[in-house]
Amino acid sequence: MSVGVFRAMGLILRRELRLSFRRPDQLLQPLVFFLIVTTLFPLALSPLLSLLRDMAPGVLWVAALLSSLLSVENLFKSDADDGTLEQLALSAQPLGAIVIAKTLAHWLVSGAALVAMSPLVATALAIPTRAFGTMLASLALGTLTLSWLGAIGAGLTVGLRRGNVLLSLIVLPLAMPLLIFGASATDRAIGGESPAGALYFLAALCVFTSSLGPLAASAALRITLE
Repeated sequence: MSVGVFRAMGLILRRELRLSFRRPDQLLQPLVFFLIVTTLFPLALSPLLSLLRDMAPGVLWVAALLSSLLSVENLFKSDADDGTLEQLALSAQPLGAIVIAKTLAHWLVSGAALVAMSPLVATALAIPTRAFGTMLASLALGTLTLSWLGAIGAGLTVGLRRGNVLLSLIVLPLAMPLLIFGASATDRAIGGESPAGALYFLAALCVFTSSLGPLAASAALRITLE
């Protein structure tokens, strides 16, 4: 990609971040949902720390997965509603570069924020501090992969009025490996075992979706815009 493409991506990334902070309700909704779901479990379960620690990886990852899906629908929808997406598609810049910038901005305000909040949630779920590094790494890889999957689903459903249900049906089955291996990596770290295998699989999924996700999302947007 040329220097002009990188400059355009930087401008789009800065624009998306600025718009996100102007809409604090959309910015805080996934974080509040993540915090509420994970903190309700200790209140509903037995006060035994061993039981809570055994369930913590699954609770953490299910909450992170559902929280990330709350903001995926808005990835392209607002730009599609006001005509900005069509103007971007008609510009001289590749649509794939635009998708990359918008998806990275989405991950920074949703996925990265969930990762930053996870140590607080992990403390409430009785996850030992020795497992924090694995938990943070797995969540970072998983949420970034989910953003790419969400970009594909959002591209396919951007023209629908009630596309959030269809978007969930598209993304959730594809995200099951993230849930399985992400929870497994955290569980192994809690038990003192090596989480390397699960982390390698998450990293491979992240590289795979980062490579093909922009192409698939761009194709989906072109089909929708046509």
